[in-house]
Amino acid sequence: MTRRPLLRSLVLLALLPFAALAAAPQAAPVEGTDYEVIQGGAPFAPVAGKVEVVEVFGYTCPHCAHFQPQVSAWARKNAKTVNFIPLAAPFGGSWQPYAQAYYAAQVLGVAEKSHDAMFQALHTDGTLPLRNATAGEIAPFYTRYGVDPAKFLATYDSPDVATRVANAEQFIRRSGVEGTPMLVINGKYRVLGHSFDEVLRIADQLVARERDAKTR
Repeated sequence: MTRRPLLRSLVLLALLPFAALAAAPQAAPVEGTDYEVIQGGAPFAPVAGKVEVVEVFGYTCPHCAHFQPQVSAWARKNAKTVNFIPLAAPFGGSWQPYAQAYYAAQVLGVAEKSHDAMFQALHTDGTLPLRNATAGEIAPFYTRYGVDPAKFLATYDSPDVATRVANAEQFIRRSGVEGTPMLVINGKYRVLGHSFDEVLRIADQLVARERDAKTR
């Protein structure tokens, strides 16, 4: 009759180290190791009551394709407190046409619902060229979202898209972003990290810092 209480006690004792680890506070992020301060930085499109997190990405970047499922889930989880902005990097070369395509999709109202599928078309299905893509080659991709190819091509070369590309270039240059994927918190911090999990952990800490600063 005494075995079960004893066994239960032994199990609880065995679990105590794990509980202690789970409850232990994480070390504060370290400048230069976990993040870099952006001198003279500014948010891209601030929203009252939310911390801005910009993800600078490129559709042709394989690391961005691998990061997409994680960062997308993170953004959904933090939607109440975070204004998450994917920002396509117009770095020239093979990056440029897909950056313009992203901003054209924004203007046409299909960027959000086509975002994951674009990564899949490029990196999994191979139905779009990674290099030297033309607007004409990209246009049929958006027909599945109800976009007429002629309308896509007209939007792709529109002043509205040119302005969005210029705004992205300005933010990227101002924020000192040189590679992708890169998270920028409130225009103040570039997030570092050796893994995607680490990047998102640091982002959580910096978002909490910015949120706490607003409530003081």
